[in-house]
Amino acid sequence: MTRIAAPIALALLALAGHAAHGQSDLREANAPGATRAQFEQWMTELSNWGRWGADDQIGAANLITPAKRQQAAALVETGEAVSLGHDVADALGSDPNRPFGLNMIISFDPDRIRDRLDIDYHGGFFTHLDAVCHVVYGGKLYNGHDMRETVTDGGCEHLGITGLRNGVVTKAVLVDVPRLRGVPYLAPGTRVYRQDIEDWEERTGARVEPGDVLLIRTGRWARRSAEGGGNAGMDASFLPLLAERDVALFGSDTAHELRGNIPGFNETVIHKFAVVARGMNLFDNLDLEAAAETAARLGRWEFLFMASPVRVPRGTGSPINPIAVF
Repeated sequence: MTRIAAPIALALLALAGHAAHGQSDLREANAPGATRAQFEQWMTELSNWGRWGADDQIGAANLITPAKRQQAAALVETGEAVSLGHDVADALGSDPNRPFGLNMIISFDPDRIRDRLDIDYHGGFFTHLDAVCHVVYGGKLYNGHDMRETVTDGGCEHLGITGLRNGVVTKAVLVDVPRLRGVPYLAPGTRVYRQDIEDWEERTGARVEPGDVLLIRTGRWARRSAEGGGNAGMDASFLPLLAERDVALFGSDTAHELRGNIPGFNETVIHKFAVVARGMNLFDNLDLEAAAETAARLGRWEFLFMASPVRVPRGTGSPINPIAVF
């Protein structure tokens, strides 16, 4: 992958934005809004490869500057802190394919209580943060690293989760799509479009800016409590917005992907574009219910966001419990 000249890239982004404004019919039909050819073009022309040098280890997180952290800290007004993570198991259990295990270790002489945790956190249930080495496309990781030379049984030689050892502290923008559409939660298979994000910005005055964390609420956990499983997700046509706005990290209350997102192309396109092309860490399976209630009560959809991954050397990610501070 190579990055094209900035004027050409900006022109392509403008065209993508223009197309997005005409997506009302797609949203009404819940139809796919991108083709494989467009996706392949975005992977090349909207990539961050080489932007921060050949030795870059953190990708789009470079956009979180000291000035960005100061801007985020200035958003704190009431001091209310809200968890953005979901319990590793709830009343309906945990991941049925890779369940969470809590193994108690209890001693009576001397009295001592410990536990051992067993969690395979990647996938569609546990709240976690993907490292930039977690996703591969065409045999390559972000910045052109060869997968076979970078990832071994010993872990990730480059781009592991310890690149974020100092944590993520920045501004977050929460887009509440069910609230926008006037429903408690989105039905399984519902697509979220760029137009939803832009309509939300117009309604609330919140604005996704360079260095931000963009958070999308679909109401996944509210629906799980009321009706059981089944997820909505992002339509691939929204992907150029991540580049246009220079988003630092992206997250939602699902794992983002919809089956058959691009017809005839069986790839996890949200992960491929965000992680491989943009070098962007992803927050999967957040729980945004409490944050959305707090934001609605306060009338504020921008807030200080903090997250600190477990420092696993060469790790592909980390279970995580991010915090919103209002």
